[in-house]
Amino acid sequence: MASTLLLALVFVIDLIAFALAVAAEQRRSTATVGNDGKESYCVYDEDIATGLGVGSFLFLLLSQMLIMVASRCLCCGKAMRPSGSRAWAVVLFITCWVFFFIAEACLLAGSVRNAYHTKYKNLLNNPPSCATLRKGVFGAGAAFVFLTAIVSELYYVSYSKADEATISHGKDTGLRMGNL
Repeated sequence: MASTLLLALVFVIDLIAFALAVAAEQRRSTATVGNDGKESYCVYDEDIATGLGVGSFLFLLLSQMLIMVASRCLCCGKAMRPSGSRAWAVVLFITCWVFFFIAEACLLAGSVRNAYHTKYKNLLNNPPSCATLRKGVFGAGAAFVFLTAIVSELYYVSYSKADEATISHGKDTGLRMGNL
């Protein structure tokens, strides 16, 4: 059966990754236009969301690596018996990796874009364009962190059920040496 300790550890790590992604969404950088008399420039607030996004990225990566090492990434190790659990394990394995890549892309792109602060100054009376991260990028990352957490734990449970049973060759193996 699936290791309860591993499932609990992965759950806690995924919960931390989710909380960091939600916090990054709440604390993303904003900009205001400053003016010193003859030129306008962008003034950015504190940049804590980038660190939160990178932290969420790393915690999700750790969680995924723990699950994949424990299950030997589905492709290494002994063969699993043909069953519904094996079929679900394969489907959940693929789904888990798709959700993982989407979550990691959102978190990484959000962190990079949030860290980017324009140095543009405008000498005319027009205010400069201050680039900031769109609302919802870290939120999408948090949603996919949540989906990755659910699917990866279901994958590990299905993998454990399929891996438990051994293939029995006790009856007829299909090879008959008597005809030779």
